Amino acid sequence: MMTDKTLIKNTTRTKKNNNKPIETIAVLVAMEAEAAPLVSLLGLKPCPKSHRHAPLPSVVRSGAMMTDDDDGGKKNVQQKQKKRCEVVVATCGADSTHGVDSVGTVNAALCAYEILKTHEPDVLINAGTAGGFREKGARIGDVFLVDEVKYHDRRIPIPTFTKYGVGAIRTAETPNMRKTLKDLKCGVCSTGNSLDATEVDREMMSRNDASVKEMEAAAVAKVCEMFDVPFVCVKAITDIVDGPHAAEKEFLENLAMAGKRLQETVPKVLEFMRGKTVADL
Repeated sequence: MMTDKTLIKNTTRTKKNNNKPIETIAVLVAMEAEAAPLVSLLGLKPCPKSHRHAPLPSVVRSGAMMTDDDDGGKKNVQQKQKKRCEVVVATCGADSTHGVDSVGTVNAALCAYEILKTHEPDVLINAGTAGGFREKGARIGDVFLVDEVKYHDRRIPIPTFTKYGVGAIRTAETPNMRKTLKDLKCGVCSTGNSLDATEVDREMMSRNDASVKEMEAAAVAKVCEMFDVPFVCVKAITDIVDGPHAAEKEFLENLAMAGKRLQETVPKVLEFMRGKTVADL
């Protein structure tokens, strides 16, 4: 178990371990419906190694992917060993008062903290659904491998706090993954705690140069930054923010489809990562 002292010592773990093989990958998904197809496909089971540090409603499942021990051809087929890559998928769980998925930045940040503290993953992926901007080329069913995350509803009009409010964080550098998974689009993801968007929100999202809008990524990215763990963000589009239809209507109509798109895409991301180092991504 990682202690507070070891957490302080590990503030340079990403730089030191860029050439260390990825052995544990965490996937954080806000809603159960978004995660269910992926959990089913990977055959993940409830994980007993969870909820050690906080009484959270999050649901944690895990399983193993196996990869060949790549020795540069020095061993023959019989000598090569299989290495275990653990996959931990966490959803934010149901709110104890209202019985609905605990969406939004607060529960996502708490869930990310618990996963990073307990499982010590080498990489954390925030996967989920999002709204997309038609003017940025987004279409329903597209999947984005996000470049950067920002807030659009954390408005603090005081000069020294403005950049803090936006909270811009770059995702992990993944040039080789982008070359391999060419169907994934790229762009900025803008985070806020509402499904709809006010005119002020829209103005801020425009300033953010957002291609994608959702409710968790910037919070998860900040926790990963604190732990110095590489952050990857994958979002499937359910609705068009700058389109003619209400976001909630399109979201509900396309949620199942987006879950299947994540089921198709996230395993490709995991497959690309396993057996590689952070530097290889």
